[in-house]
Amino acid sequence: MNLTSHLGRFRLIAFLEGLSFLILLFIAMPLKYGFDSPEAVKLVGMAHGFLFVAYILLLVLVKVDQNWNFSLFVRSGLVSLLPFGTFYADKHWWKEGTNGG
Repeated sequence: MNLTSHLGRFRLIAFLEGLSFLILLFIAMPLKYGFDSPEAVKLVGMAHGFLFVAYILLLVLVKVDQNWNFSLFVRSGLVSLLPFGTFYADKHWWKEGTNGG
């Protein structure tokens, strides 16, 4: 992963955003509702919110920089709303030196 390119930074943030989403869904939310411990949701939720905003901003930069078509741009935005979605997209759509999939 080349962190000197917009695509490389986007892929890193996408990984972290996807990871924070999974932690929020499968660890923090059960702690909040199953064990009456909302602290994890506050902490992880704030981190996830920051990473989601960074994801969207970098997505726009990558769309312009890599000349992504509208379909890939929209799919890449929507996939962040699905658990494990960014991991799938990284493996199948977001490659260095290509125009996506």
